[in-house]
Amino acid sequence: MFMKYDDFLSRTLQNAAQIALDNFGKVNPLTKPGDNNQVLTEADIAIGQYIIKEIEREYPDYNIIDEEAGAIQKHSAFTWVVDPIEGTSNFASGSDDYGIMIGLLEEAVPIAGGVIVPSHGTMYIAEKGHGATKGGQSIHVTNETDLLKKLVSYGIDGYQDEPDRTRTEGSLLAEIVLSIRNMRNSGCEAIDSMRVAEGVYGGRINMTSKIWDNVAPQIIVQEAGGLWTDIDGIAIDYTEPLSRIEQNFTNCVGSPQLHNQLQLIIKKWKEQQ
Repeated sequence: MFMKYDDFLSRTLQNAAQIALDNFGKVNPLTKPGDNNQVLTEADIAIGQYIIKEIEREYPDYNIIDEEAGAIQKHSAFTWVVDPIEGTSNFASGSDDYGIMIGLLEEAVPIAGGVIVPSHGTMYIAEKGHGATKGGQSIHVTNETDLLKKLVSYGIDGYQDEPDRTRTEGSLLAEIVLSIRNMRNSGCEAIDSMRVAEGVYGGRINMTSKIWDNVAPQIIVQEAGGLWTDIDGIAIDYTEPLSRIEQNFTNCVGSPQLHNQLQLIIKKWKEQQ
């Protein structure tokens, strides 16, 4: 079956990965104003600029959202959503747990996405209705039905200005750890959510993310047979995506059966708050 965006995603991600590899270990990171968890490097900007240039060359009429450049409005039904380096804190600290993510929305629906982890040499691609691949090979979420037998990833940020928020979220983390084999977190959606897509992890939860952290990996997980919702199990709303750059997104990701088990834990936890 013909895949419309596969070649573009593969080529663009490979070239962007080379920019990242060329800059790895040579950057001078800056902390973004107002959020100690957010880091920016010259590589983020260079990769974002390269991807935007490629999009505007091949899809000049499509909108673009880039983490660093912001929104580029073309009044299109299609919007590319770019995370030039997912896991910038890792990248800036010399950890190779980082990735590059490019997703595509049609109106409010993710229809294509690609993720590359440069240091691992792994690339994931999906288009709506065509399944998901890793290195060209089909992938699928786990068939395991017992959450206690699977690893789960949980991404959590610390909020120095809202310590109670972090402590409260930590109590949810504890409930989940007690219900799974063990907890993992690379600090990179491009790695951990892809491990859900390929069946290594049973689920992934993140209470703090942006639109560019979600669109690309969401379509890959969905095409691998998984579910990607907000923390309450509700479909994520990307309506008018260019207006959602500042919005916080939560996510709960997993195979259908394990996603349901995670939702039961979250619901019970919320009732006790």
